[in-house]
Amino acid sequence: QVNLVESGGGLVQAGGSLRLSCAASGRTARMYSMGWFRQAPGKEREFVSAISWDGVNTYSADSVKGRFTTSRDNAKNTIYLQMNSLKPEDTAVYYCAARSGFRKEEMSYSNQYSYWGQGTQVSVSS
Repeated sequence: QVNLVESGGGLVQAGGSLRLSCAASGRTARMYSMGWFRQAPGKEREFVSAISWDGVNTYSADSVKGRFTTSRDNAKNTIYLQMNSLKPEDTAVYYCAARSGFRKEEMSYSNQYSYWGQGTQVSVSS
């Protein structure tokens, strides 16, 4: 069992930055690959980025490449999503999720993840 708690969301102006955190608890939490997803009102949940358990492999959606960076600190059982150059279209609830293994072709599908956090709201004003 892995419990995930996101934090760091808030309201920011376009062009600004935020860093989201996802604290994982559970005896084997550090062995899981992690993903970030987001869901805007009236839209389906969409993939943002993913990182392997050891931080070696990362994968991001085209919409955030060059702006968002995913990292992790396994000593703290925490993953991060650094979001720069934010746009109004980045407004959404952001979720972190955990799964076993890292297969690039699977990481963007929400049904491939076993554990989810409760989400944190990110709002970007124009």
